[in-house]
Amino acid sequence: MSDSVSDPIHYRSLSSVAEAIRGGEISPVELTEKLLSRIGSVDGRLMSYATVMTEQAREAAREAEQEIQAGNYKGPLHGVPIAVKDLCFTAGTRTMGGLNVLREFVPDYDATVVRKLREAGSVILGKLNLTEGALSGYHRDFPIPVNPWGEDLWAGVSSSGSGVATAAGLCFASLGTDTGGSIRYPAMANGVVGLKPTYGRVSRYGVLELAASLDHIGPMTRSVKDAAIVFEAIAGFDNCDTSSLRDSVPKITESLTGELTGMRIGVDEHYLSFGTNPALVDAIHEVIDVLRQLGAEIVALTMPKSDPMDLRNAWLPICAYEAHKAHSATYPSRSDEYGGYFGDALKMGAAMSAQDYAKSTKLRKKISEQYDLSLKAVDAVICPSGGSVFPVEKEVQYGNMETLRPVIQHFQGQFTIPADLAGTPTLTVPCGFSDEGSPYAVQFLGSRLSELSLCRIAHAYEQATQWHRHHPTV
Repeated sequence: MSDSVSDPIHYRSLSSVAEAIRGGEISPVELTEKLLSRIGSVDGRLMSYATVMTEQAREAAREAEQEIQAGNYKGPLHGVPIAVKDLCFTAGTRTMGGLNVLREFVPDYDATVVRKLREAGSVILGKLNLTEGALSGYHRDFPIPVNPWGEDLWAGVSSSGSGVATAAGLCFASLGTDTGGSIRYPAMANGVVGLKPTYGRVSRYGVLELAASLDHIGPMTRSVKDAAIVFEAIAGFDNCDTSSLRDSVPKITESLTGELTGMRIGVDEHYLSFGTNPALVDAIHEVIDVLRQLGAEIVALTMPKSDPMDLRNAWLPICAYEAHKAHSATYPSRSDEYGGYFGDALKMGAAMSAQDYAKSTKLRKKISEQYDLSLKAVDAVICPSGGSVFPVEKEVQYGNMETLRPVIQHFQGQFTIPADLAGTPTLTVPCGFSDEGSPYAVQFLGSRLSELSLCRIAHAYEQATQWHRHHPTV
């Protein structure tokens, strides 16, 4: 299973098809048509796409093919079909954000991440479905993406369409966003790789806001190398984003090896196992054994003790307050067009004072400082990526804060929320399957700007185990 060329074309890695394009084995036009055909044949059931940009994709593929034939090869994204979460502005194509109030919104410019993907030569197939406003529940006027590993399984929170499309071979990479876990939960649920970068590494300009101080944009792919390729393309300073970092973008793909000598990986046994499915804990212990065999030093450490609901109670007021500000043009003036859960969050934000927000921000700073301190002791900390996937009824996901509570209680926020509060990077990779055949995932937590180290560790693990090569039958 080491050679992804043996996979059906739609399940091959981005890096594999990039080499095939560069070597003239397949053309961007041919590859794009294959993906569009697959979307047409299976996405009626999976519902991952909000908008398929058929003609724009074909035009981009033709342009890429002409450029490559003329000797102007731009790199590993050139001519490769990908997709973006429907929060990212696309000039001339609607950007709805899962929101009924934005069903007819058509931006006149591209988000910075979209512009960068186009400049890298990628073919954008379309926009991917998500929860309403990128929070936890869906609006009734929008479909819920279906997990390709089982239609009764949760597909993750807001980047659910990105997770489903990537897992099901409906794109070679996608963009997701993460405010409280929305790259990591769907990566876990759908058995794909999800990289949440350091806050400010990737521009938020032209991406619909959920919470400005918490929102992160990152790649979702079928391998760590693929995530690094996309990250390198979309990261970097942007004058249009006041939170954008000036730090240089690391050349991660050049640093990926199968050997981890000198890397220190932190393990807090209580932290990773408390409240976690025991079978998943066993799978993560197997990950630790593999990392040790690859030369890594496993270091016992203590993560800050935090209850998932306590963390959520610190995170949610900040999110609600900032979401209310982001939606001031349509809320409360069009409040009846919002769904239950997101409407409840906006109502919460509207009821908060500046003093309430300041109090939550003070708590955020305390949590982040404690978390940062633990991370700096090692190259990465290993833990679950928000627990394990669970069955959920479709109707419940259209609910409000009260009716969605049973679903949210499955979220293990101690593994996701701190990295958003602190703005630190994390990387999620597949690490096995349950007895029932649903995916397991492991998460590597890193200190600020440690994307290169996280990718080195996860790539070495991935190559030693090959879990990323298992695909759903679609």
